[in-house]
Amino acid sequence: MGDAAKAMAVCLWFDGAAEAAARFYAATFPDSRIDAITRAPGDYPAGRQGDVLTVEFTVCGTPFLGLNGGGGVPHGQAISFQIFTDTQGETDRLWAAIVDNGGQEHACSWCADRWGVNWQIVPRVLTAALSHPDPDARARAFTAMMGMRKIDHAAIAAAVDGEAA
Repeated sequence: MGDAAKAMAVCLWFDGAAEAAARFYAATFPDSRIDAITRAPGDYPAGRQGDVLTVEFTVCGTPFLGLNGGGGVPHGQAISFQIFTDTQGETDRLWAAIVDNGGQEHACSWCADRWGVNWQIVPRVLTAALSHPDPDARARAFTAMMGMRKIDHAAIAAAVDGEAA
């Protein structure tokens, strides 16, 4: 990583698509950008001299390193990146950017992008509902969430209030 002050970065393994993924993330998420691209100084098992070897990028202020390490190392659901949203429009935009560009929907705010990286698009209204002081409101919000893929802000708020959405 180019900046000696960095203490940590998340490394994501790709099969030749690190630059494409980093560009997608930089264009999709706020406070995101490409920071550096490193090309291989020689041939390696997954590529040739001059190919993109690593891409340093930032997503929502968090540093990442995309490594073109070759095939056979899939991303798994045991790790996901949570992106917190404030409005339904923001939730809808991020969800569509991931799912409508070769991704997959999963339950309860989870989706995977076309490279298999798992994301949770989590509205703050949901996190507030799931920590509500009233246990009945928490239970209603949880039950509502369990029936969703992309989270519906209004339905979560209605569940907390004990109303049908």
